[in-house]
Amino acid sequence: MVLRLYDTTLRDGTQREGLSLSVDDKVKIARALDRLGIAYIEGGWPGSNPKDAEFFRRIREAPLERARVAAFGSTRRAGLRCEDDPSIRALGDAGTAVVTLVGKTSTLHVDRVLETTRDENLRMIGDTVACFKRLGREVIYDAEHFFDGWRLDPVYSLTTLQAAAEAGADCIVLCDTNGGELPDAVAERVCEIGDRLGAPLGIHPHNDSGLALANALAAVRCGCVQVQGTINGYGERCGNLDLVPLIATLQLKLGYRLLKDESLCRLTEVAHYVAAVANQYPDPHAPYVGRSAFAHKGGIHVAAIAKVPESYQHVHPAAVGNGARIVVSEVAGRRNVSLRARELGLPSIEEGDVLRQIKELELRGFQFEAAEGSFEMLVRRAAPGYRAPFELEDFTVIVEKRGGDGVRAQATVKLRIGAEVAHTAAEGDGPVNALDRAVRKALLPHYPELAEVYLVDYKVRIVDQHLGTGARPRVIVESARGAERWSTVGCSENIIEASWLALCDAFELALARAPAG
Repeated sequence: MVLRLYDTTLRDGTQREGLSLSVDDKVKIARALDRLGIAYIEGGWPGSNPKDAEFFRRIREAPLERARVAAFGSTRRAGLRCEDDPSIRALGDAGTAVVTLVGKTSTLHVDRVLETTRDENLRMIGDTVACFKRLGREVIYDAEHFFDGWRLDPVYSLTTLQAAAEAGADCIVLCDTNGGELPDAVAERVCEIGDRLGAPLGIHPHNDSGLALANALAAVRCGCVQVQGTINGYGERCGNLDLVPLIATLQLKLGYRLLKDESLCRLTEVAHYVAAVANQYPDPHAPYVGRSAFAHKGGIHVAAIAKVPESYQHVHPAAVGNGARIVVSEVAGRRNVSLRARELGLPSIEEGDVLRQIKELELRGFQFEAAEGSFEMLVRRAAPGYRAPFELEDFTVIVEKRGGDGVRAQATVKLRIGAEVAHTAAEGDGPVNALDRAVRKALLPHYPELAEVYLVDYKVRIVDQHLGTGARPRVIVESARGAERWSTVGCSENIIEASWLALCDAFELALARAPAG
């Protein structure tokens, strides 16, 4: 059986709250999915907005290499002929080889949403499918609310599918539109419909019950030849089926050949790329491709994978383009420290001393699993012969507002750099920005390479919320140099000191990593 993946990120995925794609974004994602090896890419609903119509025009001018582009639309309106329906004309004008039509399967929707007769709904389905078959298009019919409709009236639900099949639909997709079905019921329906309909079936699950992947796997095992979903599970409400874990599970565990091996190894890259284009943060805990998907924190776990990697990993991370990580925290053991230090190529250290420091600092509110740069500095400082490139002697930060003037911040710092003491001052948009500028002003004459280091993100979290304004803030600073990224942490009752500790680690790590000479 040939199983084909159908991606609807560009249409269903954009119904996620807070997600919007430009035409350029949609073209970029389509090309990335094409290179990955997705069989069908649904570009949008050309009759609904100018953006989708423009996307189809762009794709016609520069077609994808392998994937078939589908245009999405509804069956004709009640009481109209296909040739008189503007939405049907727009769907045909998109010029795609594949047309995906959605129709009503549930009597609730026919009676109370469409407000038409059940017989007219059957004619709407058959007429629209037949219309596009006459135009030579591949027609995929999405049976909306199929599983809910079956519970209300299984005879009518089956009749709607038969109307699409008799009109020539190439694949009939059973949609769990509300995302409330259970895997056993999905399997039972797919087997029953497959036997009675005699047409290729697909599955379109939503994730409102957290069961989209389980439902898709059940459907595939019962004979569905097409699976519809989105990258990263984007979609309305709780999202659509996430194609990423579906692909990995089917290929690595069930033997389906969906992607070439070299494409499967790019799964993490593509998932993160789509997130970046969509201006969404990648889920660090996403199965297979999340940054934490193969992160090991507990000391017992780390000791085991050091001997036998598969002891705490269900697949090899590299198979999907990911990698194992050793996370260091207060629950870590010596092996966490030694393995992480070895990964960093750092010299031999006394793991026990570093581990004691970590546990003491995390008791005070530090968090090293979110700040691997600060952990690296702990290890580097523990190495024999390490000398800090600079030391803080004192700093002063003043924030003032006078009269009608805006708020001003000024910082002065005194740093010891070798045998020299640098005393500098700078103003900034806020106290931390002023401190950052003053430190840079002192260090740049001695370490000009720091000009390439810049602040990417600054986060504050309160550790002891019950103490109110007396609580300790934890500061996480993310820094960058080119494509290199690292995070550092500081924690103190004083937010300026916490910021200094994080900034100090950030600058010191940049110098420690800089190539010699």
